[in-house]
Amino acid sequence: MKNYWWIIINYKFAFVSEWSRRGNNNLKVISAPFNDQLIKNNEMKFFIDTANLDQIKEAQALGVLDGVTTNPSLMAKEGITGAENILQHYVDICNIVDGDVSAEVIATDFAGMIKEGEALAALHPQIVVKLPMIADGVKACKYFSDKGIRTNVTLIFSVGQALLAAKAGATYMSPFIGRLDDISTDGLHLISEIRHIYDNYGFETQILAASVRHTMHIIDCAKIGADVMTGPLSAIKGLLKHPLTDSGLAQFLADYKKGN
Repeated sequence: MKNYWWIIINYKFAFVSEWSRRGNNNLKVISAPFNDQLIKNNEMKFFIDTANLDQIKEAQALGVLDGVTTNPSLMAKEGITGAENILQHYVDICNIVDGDVSAEVIATDFAGMIKEGEALAALHPQIVVKLPMIADGVKACKYFSDKGIRTNVTLIFSVGQALLAAKAGATYMSPFIGRLDDISTDGLHLISEIRHIYDNYGFETQILAASVRHTMHIIDCAKIGADVMTGPLSAIKGLLKHPLTDSGLAQFLADYKKGN
């Protein structure tokens, strides 16, 4: 008599284990690949959080950039002021990168957010309308979702807020892990809790880890399953660095020079 077990691991392989009670109890394992496209679609995205065009160009040239997030504060930091200049700057960013560019509304009322959001979405196909996590922001998110306009609900600091954003059909939802860390709260734990709930119910809203401050934030977000991270160029470039890489390359070059 034989018993059979089916185990699905990481969505990629189905393992069929056959245990025979006869003979020497050999265990046979058969593996069959799932659709690789499912895995490809789940790879982590890297966004850069800035309005600086030079930094965006550098990140794009590195070949790992998937999108850009920015906000009024970052615009002001680069000296971009005035409605027309801000709108043109969004277009300039879209012309540099291939992926999504989050453009934030300024209004805090439903009608104002709809008016601004529709204008932003009309600027360029890559624009994602960025909305605040307030009641009218959730209403606006649902409105845009029903219209097929992509959204990023920002200023998320709790699981409940993340749940509302997903229910309203947000494309992205941005928990600010760095700002939580600033007040001695574990921002990464929030990401983990949101991941658990989203996976429970199959929500398609992507977890966009925002307010990333340093390289280890990126690594930790990848470990717990954030779909996207957005942070400064310095944090992304920090992934390149390791002292053994530097010393190893120096030794290789030194050895080459000895014989050439």
